[in-house]
Amino acid sequence: MPPWIASTGATSLHWQVYFDQTYRPFRSIAVMENSMRVGLFVPCYIDQMYPDVAVATLELLEGAGLKVEFPAAQTCCGQPMANTGCNDAARPLAARFLDLFDPFDYIVCPSGSCTSMVRNHFSDLVGNDPRLKSIQSRTFELCEFLHDVHPIDFSGNRFPFRVGLHQSCHGLRELRLGGDSEQMIERPDKVRSLLAQVQGLSFVELQRVDECCGFGGTFAVNERAVSVAMGEDRVQDHLDAGAEVMVASDMSCLMHLWGLISRQGSPLAVMHVAQVLAGRSPTVSVKNSIKPKTGNAV
Repeated sequence: MPPWIASTGATSLHWQVYFDQTYRPFRSIAVMENSMRVGLFVPCYIDQMYPDVAVATLELLEGAGLKVEFPAAQTCCGQPMANTGCNDAARPLAARFLDLFDPFDYIVCPSGSCTSMVRNHFSDLVGNDPRLKSIQSRTFELCEFLHDVHPIDFSGNRFPFRVGLHQSCHGLRELRLGGDSEQMIERPDKVRSLLAQVQGLSFVELQRVDECCGFGGTFAVNERAVSVAMGEDRVQDHLDAGAEVMVASDMSCLMHLWGLISRQGSPLAVMHVAQVLAGRSPTVSVKNSIKPKTGNAV
């Protein structure tokens, strides 16, 4: 990215791709011939407020020798509109997603929430499109992809911190990234299994391992008091367990929780799982990537 753009504070991945088409953190690694072609699906709030999560995801995938492309024309997947009953507004966004990502072998997204929107709810918007079922079967949340489709060995990484793992509702309950207490069905915890490979990382035991953070997208706007109370309970559970870093696979959860943590002045950092696996440190993550540039979390 040109220095004059960086000086403006415009840090989104869209800017980086637009002004530097050759940008690749791992471009020195030779991509395997005939490797799978991966489309990087970056949620709009990550692109605009937490771009390092997208860059960390890109580093992980390219570091594994995959050919990764970021379609710069991608937009919001339409989830906020669909969640508020505005399907007519969400429908063209879903159709645009199909147009942009159909050419890829796999679509990978660092968000369980937006991945679930494509896999579980696009049928309500573009269910008659003949491409939909194929695209849904090729769309994966990042940890799911690294666990089920293209495993990577993270045993050479080091992260000497006590981690509290927050399980996002969409990832846990809609994508089945682990087992939830409501169904009492044991499933492999895909996020935890990836983090468990990292040297020095230790998990603290939470009292409520799969409790919702209270964000819920527009729920945090319509039910602010309830949302804040739920988030404060989640933060306190991590503090009581002695966590140094709260890690999750959804930045929407972490955005909400970091807003509460920062107001409380609590000694707790937050990081996306992609940042941990890509070798980021808590200090760098909190200072440069997690705290929103403008405004406050609910």
